[in-house]
Amino acid sequence: MNINTHTHSPVGPRGGRCVHRGGHPDAGPWFRLLDRDRRLLSLLAEHKVLTTDQIAALEFASVRRAQDRLRKLREMGMLFAFRESLEGGGTSQTRHALGYPGARLIAAQRAQKPPTPAAYALSLERLACSPTLGHRLGVNDFFCTLAAHRNPARHHRLATTIPVQGLTQWWSEKQCTDTFWTTISGNDQLRPDGYGCWEQDCRTVRFFLEYDTGTESLKIVTAKLDAYQSFPTDNFGILLFSVHSARRETGLRTALRHALGSFDPGLVIATTTRDLCHPDGVAGPVWALWTDASGDIVTDRLRLADLPERGPQVTHHSHIGQPYNEAAFDYHAPGIRSLFRPRKS
Repeated sequence: MNINTHTHSPVGPRGGRCVHRGGHPDAGPWFRLLDRDRRLLSLLAEHKVLTTDQIAALEFASVRRAQDRLRKLREMGMLFAFRESLEGGGTSQTRHALGYPGARLIAAQRAQKPPTPAAYALSLERLACSPTLGHRLGVNDFFCTLAAHRNPARHHRLATTIPVQGLTQWWSEKQCTDTFWTTISGNDQLRPDGYGCWEQDCRTVRFFLEYDTGTESLKIVTAKLDAYQSFPTDNFGILLFSVHSARRETGLRTALRHALGSFDPGLVIATTTRDLCHPDGVAGPVWALWTDASGDIVTDRLRLADLPERGPQVTHHSHIGQPYNEAAFDYHAPGIRSLFRPRKS
């Protein structure tokens, strides 16, 4: 795989490259950023990489406008961009990560120690060359499809006093492993690909996501159920499986029946296939509940909002550091710790 990068260092007042020097802070770029720029940097700090189309779906009225703004952010050094050369010619869509100046500003905003330039450069190289990059982009695309329903450039009604709806929590795998664990020692974490909260029509559906690309055997996929059954999953949400094809979904549902039999799994499971196309994306009627009696072939599909409600009821709050987390909860908050039942040692 060849990686084409087209990132820019910020240009100084005399046309030279502006490089941060210890003892000479410069927070000026932060105040040249728009609110949507800051939201984007916060998202990239947590979710690492987004494509141009994903960013456009989140914040812009068109892909062209997104491209224009992203170019300016690269020139400021806020973003690092790269593309993959494809066999047969051409390149992949541009992927965007935090540039080093952007990472420093986010660290300053959060009162955290910034990474060293060398360490951060290495992390970007590892991200660009990671064999799991496609999976990460797929997971982020799932959540971006949901977050797009709140795009302020396309949904002006959101500027009114209407309560926040749509995607109100978006946690990465790292946040999940920091919060959810299956043993009291904290050494055995639950590792979903993401955790979210979808609110629509006065319903709140919290969910754990397993995003399947077909590279693992179904035996390995269903083996993940052990961790969900060891954890009080039903206290926090339902388990969603997103697979790449209808055939894979049928195979998964068969594998679930073999793995679980007629026993109550202790949690709600729903499946979908990315073969399905609906104007509302994964928020639409693309989900099929799994039970031992539901069969391997899907006949009924539900909207995400119509799936069973599970998890804590949390009053919305403003989360400055990370967008799409109005419904996020704190482990130490009243009523939350009690949801973590005693875990096996």
